[in-house]
Amino acid sequence: MFISPMLLATAPGPFSHSEFIFEPKVDGHRLIYSQQSGNVRLYTRHNNDCTRQYPELTLPFDSDIILDGEVACTDPETGLNDFEAVMSRFSTRQHSKIQQFIKTLPATFAIFDILQYKGHDLRKLPLIERKAILHGLHLPSNSFGVVPHIEGAGEDLYTQIETMGMEGVVGKRKDSQYVSRRSKDWMKVINWSYADVFIIGYKKAEFGWLAAVPDQSGKMSPVGIIEHGPSPKHKQAFRGVCQQLVTGEDKNHVYLEPRIQARVKMRSWTKSGLLRIPVFDQFIV
Repeated sequence: MFISPMLLATAPGPFSHSEFIFEPKVDGHRLIYSQQSGNVRLYTRHNNDCTRQYPELTLPFDSDIILDGEVACTDPETGLNDFEAVMSRFSTRQHSKIQQFIKTLPATFAIFDILQYKGHDLRKLPLIERKAILHGLHLPSNSFGVVPHIEGAGEDLYTQIETMGMEGVVGKRKDSQYVSRRSKDWMKVINWSYADVFIIGYKKAEFGWLAAVPDQSGKMSPVGIIEHGPSPKHKQAFRGVCQQLVTGEDKNHVYLEPRIQARVKMRSWTKSGLLRIPVFDQFIV
């Protein structure tokens, strides 16, 4: 049984509040774990069945249950969540490769909420009561874990997360009910990284600025597409300048001289040298 997950609003920055609990933001992908009549199914936040990809997470609990959390893989060198490893697991359908990944890229289900248990719908209970039930569960194996939380001290936790290079912090109102929509009762604070890039072109059909950075020889190396962040004034300013810098075009893009520089914030650099989810921050003049 799939339940559409509760989604996070974005806080303007780290905060502390006595009516909130705070937990580390797990860098993986959302997972709804459903056990009905002893049958376990796993779903992404968009109701895509991904049971096949994570056999180690299909072990049953002592009773029927629906849980919310994140699938994560750990980088053995850094001890941090490895988002690209999770995406490798998610995109793999071949049985033999999945079996190999169980050993080389084991997945963990980091649980942060319980929605149903033993035939009872728990979503209208206050979060802090759902957490108490969750922490009392017997987990099927060490592939399952409960996300820890603290009360009130969100800024202190964020400082620790920032120092460790983790993704961020989630603040949740203690008395919040579970609703299947985005809510300000749950707030994320992302530990952004920043980079300075050149805009070397743009998409024709939809908004998107092509970003690049100079390599060691000074040649521009593409690093991704900026699709979020600029205000209407930023876009207007870009349009006022870019037509003077056009060097060519193809079916999908217009290309520019690398004269416009911008600062972007992103989750991280990928292992292949691309910006992960770049968001425009400001022009550099």
